[in-house]
Amino acid sequence: MLHIMDPRKYSAWSFIRHFCGKGNNGGDGLAIARQLFSRGKNIDVYLVEGTGNESECFTQNLKAWKSIPGNSTILLSDSKSIPDFTSSTIIIDALFGTGLTRAVESPVAEIIQEINSSPCKIISIDVPSGLFCDQVTEAIKNVVAAHHTLTFSYAKQAFFYPEYAHLTGNIEILDIHLNKDFERKTAAIAQIPTDANINSMLGSRPSFGHKGTFGHALLLVGSTGKSGAALLSTQSCLRSGVGLVTVRTPKECALPIQIAAPEAMCNADEHAHYLTEIVKPESYSAIGVGPGIGMDHQSGNVLKRLIQDYKSPMVLDADALNHLADNPTWLNFLPAGCILTPHLGEFNRLAGKIADPFERTKKQLEMAKKYNCYILLKGKYSALACPDGQLFFNPTGNHGMAKGGSGDVLTGLITGLLAQGLSPLKAALCGAYLHGLAGDFCAQKTHPNSMTSGDIISFFADAFKAVKG
Repeated sequence: MLHIMDPRKYSAWSFIRHFCGKGNNGGDGLAIARQLFSRGKNIDVYLVEGTGNESECFTQNLKAWKSIPGNSTILLSDSKSIPDFTSSTIIIDALFGTGLTRAVESPVAEIIQEINSSPCKIISIDVPSGLFCDQVTEAIKNVVAAHHTLTFSYAKQAFFYPEYAHLTGNIEILDIHLNKDFERKTAAIAQIPTDANINSMLGSRPSFGHKGTFGHALLLVGSTGKSGAALLSTQSCLRSGVGLVTVRTPKECALPIQIAAPEAMCNADEHAHYLTEIVKPESYSAIGVGPGIGMDHQSGNVLKRLIQDYKSPMVLDADALNHLADNPTWLNFLPAGCILTPHLGEFNRLAGKIADPFERTKKQLEMAKKYNCYILLKGKYSALACPDGQLFFNPTGNHGMAKGGSGDVLTGLITGLLAQGLSPLKAALCGAYLHGLAGDFCAQKTHPNSMTSGDIISFFADAFKAVKG
């Protein structure tokens, strides 16, 4: 999870080599070198040629650095002049910042490759040098592969994409106290929810409420061999705060659900193995469909009729999305405000495979607008694209949640929130945030390797407590 970093935690650094460009990023590197030197650290500063014209920030900080008696300043024109690295050395990368507009070329590219091949810990300032923040990064081999990125004030868009995770390493945000008026007037590419945001969206529950007050969710889930997906989404929905949950599932899935989730009502389909019909969808506050329903043509027909007959937003996941991918014209008939929750593979089937992460986000936003829906692309930082063009990245969650069934849990949670009267935007944002937060609590108290998707549900209470107080 992205968080604010306390620089004092790095007080154990001993021998440090700063590689500084001649722009503002290099000026920041020199300022850091000066502060660390004053704390007794052994500092070598390498001023790298070929990194552009000197900025005022760089010039002022270089003058301040050189005014320190005993400073070590080396002018570096190529990789041949770099001395041997040892594993006890820390490298500070301050070659290029966010203003880079073209791919890094030699000889600086060779210096970066030499840095990357070293045994040292590498810490990049603001962004790993050579990485573009809001467009495709060319020549990945010429980008610093940082172990840590200490970025300023806000995360950059590229940080949220798995394609660049091996370059950014652990990301920490430094508060440099930007001008508040500047922050307010500067449009953000995307937004990141906080505990306070989620608390506000969830609102309060009336003390005299009853089960009818908090909505009635319907889940269309399960098929032969996939009753587990049906059960996970059911148990999750029951823990969302919703008043009532009904599960429409094939006949052979009904008994396991009734035993493991007795609080839910079960509406068994006549067919033993897959769904063949839906009963009065208009009777429910919200509907979630997809986990485990399979790809039989009859379950596809149920989805088609549901899209045609149900007029309110619903949650579509898993095999519901795969049916839509096989029948793309159905997307045109989705009720306004539907929430689609694909993982990357499902999104590629819906939109066509897109290798470029920035192009993928653009396509995600275009589809959300075209079909008047919300598309929550699941991942380390799940991205929510909205029909009005808003983009959100979810900050909670961890790799322990990368297990089968985690998406089914998310479907049940979002459906339950939607049934309680939250808008599709709020249900999707709150669902993703609470789901990830529960996963974070689970990872802390168990271990990411041994977590199961069912474990996440048992930490919903912790997640609600954390945001509601």
